[in-house]
Amino acid sequence: MALDRKLYSKKFFVANLIILGVIIGFAFAFIGGRAFMGKSASALPVVEAESPKVQVSPEIGAALSQAEALQTAFRYVSDKVLPSVVELQVVDKATEAPKAQPSIPWEFFFGPKNNQGEGETPQYRQEGLGSGVIVRRTGKTVYVLTNNHVAGNAEEITVIMSDGREYPGSLVGGDERKDIALVKFETSDENIIIASLGDSSKVRVGDWAIALGSPFGLISSVTAGIVSAIGRDGGPDGNINDFIQTDAAINKGNSGGALVNIRGEVIGINTWIASTTGASAGLGFAIPINNIKTAIDDFIEYKAVRYGWLGVSLLDMSRDKATMKELGLDGHKGAFVSSVFKNGPAYKAGIVAGDYITGIGGSEVKSQEDLVRRVGDIPAGNTTTINLIRGGERLNLTVKIDLRDTGVASNNKDLFPGLSVISLESESIDKAKVPESAKGGLFVTDVAARSPASVMGLRAGDIIIKVNDEKLKDIVWFYRTINDQKNRKLSFTVVRDEQIIETLAYNKN
Repeated sequence: MALDRKLYSKKFFVANLIILGVIIGFAFAFIGGRAFMGKSASALPVVEAESPKVQVSPEIGAALSQAEALQTAFRYVSDKVLPSVVELQVVDKATEAPKAQPSIPWEFFFGPKNNQGEGETPQYRQEGLGSGVIVRRTGKTVYVLTNNHVAGNAEEITVIMSDGREYPGSLVGGDERKDIALVKFETSDENIIIASLGDSSKVRVGDWAIALGSPFGLISSVTAGIVSAIGRDGGPDGNINDFIQTDAAINKGNSGGALVNIRGEVIGINTWIASTTGASAGLGFAIPINNIKTAIDDFIEYKAVRYGWLGVSLLDMSRDKATMKELGLDGHKGAFVSSVFKNGPAYKAGIVAGDYITGIGGSEVKSQEDLVRRVGDIPAGNTTTINLIRGGERLNLTVKIDLRDTGVASNNKDLFPGLSVISLESESIDKAKVPESAKGGLFVTDVAARSPASVMGLRAGDIIIKVNDEKLKDIVWFYRTINDQKNRKLSFTVVRDEQIIETLAYNKN
């Protein structure tokens, strides 16, 4: 009853009335405030954005126009070339396991799994990617040029176009010496763009260079720079090309892609980079397209590149100033013949060990690598002129180039004499370690396995002091003596480990 009296009391009614008034006041204030704010916001003036008018001087305007013209050129190159540059996803079969962390727990405790039969070499599938350039189409068959290190050992190839279309591809052929390969795929689609091949002989240092490919799998990437140098030798894995060097960014995945000029013509195939990190350091290298053009036809017709063969073993003497001086070759560019294949093209033409080839086909030979490339590009059966120096005398000989046969070119039993020698005055020799008995001799730097020199018992490191029991006079005399047709037999006296040793005799018949 006491509670009922409190609920119906006058004080309780007044208190409730006050609380209700406060609540209603807050509600009206909130609603009115939003209405007021909306009305105020709508009352604010509306100002439309305008592009400010910037006044530039005539000189700046001309410069901007030139920059825009160059930008238009780069757009043109990208639009023209990208459709002919593809990404290649490949799967190789390797006999070595890729280096990776062991799977847990099996390999951690028991070693890697081997699903092969007992005694079989384990096989592993290795995935990779690179780029390629569409260079030809015959009917439904489309041909893609790339690097041998990208697709040369591929079991499976997927060709991915710049617009995302995918085609299964197959290897036509690969070549390690030039590091090139040709891939093909089949399609009835008419929308296939063939790249325009330029003339790499016209490339000059300072020219624009634009690289296209799929670095790190980023398909259809374009980078720009200049031609930093031309005629670079010394590629990886014995590559015989004279590379175009560029500072256009080339990274992993760019291999096999196009290097083009400002007109969108392919001047090279991107191949390798010089880098301590594996990423672009501004030192990228491309195979000149002129080195490859005939190889495309060889791949399609013969599944391999057909090289011309001279039949000689060459030695780079250019950095050995002492030996070059003794040979009388100071200041001469060329390639030194250390050995000749019996019954090969050079042998039949009269070229002998010790000759220094300075020209071929009417053009100067710049280096050993230059001669190898030039001979390789001469079709088998063609004749050419060889200019050389022999014992200070200049000679011009005509030689008929043969087709290079790997079996014949590696048959060292026909390679005479099968050794390389340098002067004891060479900077590469520690003269303090040369025995007194060896003074005036020639240092043997290399002996080809199964060659006549090897059969005679010569070894690298020997010092030749006599030929046919006659004391060695100089390097010119050495080559004149071993090539003399009157000397039907040949033997050497050498110093080895401070011991004087007579070699076996070799019958030159």
